[in-house]
Amino acid sequence: MPQVTLTVNGKTSSVEVEARTLLVELLRDKLGLTGTHVGCDTSQCGACVVHIDGNSVKACTMLAVQADGTKVTTIEGIAAADGTLHPMQEMFREHHALQCGFCTPGMVMSAIDLVAKSPQGLSQDEIRHGLEGNLCRCTGYHNIVKAIDASQSLMHAKAAE
Repeated sequence: MPQVTLTVNGKTSSVEVEARTLLVELLRDKLGLTGTHVGCDTSQCGACVVHIDGNSVKACTMLAVQADGTKVTTIEGIAAADGTLHPMQEMFREHHALQCGFCTPGMVMSAIDLVAKSPQGLSQDEIRHGLEGNLCRCTGYHNIVKAIDASQSLMHAKAAE
């Protein structure tokens, strides 16, 4: 079986996996990082979004062996070491941008990447378009869009530090 070595949330791990193992399975089953959810197994819902080398990726569409040598960040790795929430997490909390919470980790990870790649800022329509790969079955997305919009200035200020 292939050996995969990757850095997840700042910690390097080497794991033996079957060649057909998906990255989401490695994260959840081998590393115990269950914040990355499996919602559809067809790359439609976005509940499994993680960052690989700074880019959002649906972990259900990537084999674990493809992540060999990469830096992976999951929802468990975005808060500060002292427990301070990432600005996106804080805005999701403040704006009540979650219901059952199942889609929230993937939604937050997608939103962080979306905002980080748009230093000029995004309109609410652009935010809605940017979230097309993430499904929430509980809300009308209104509070999610508000939270992402509110997080933009916080994230850009933090990036400038």
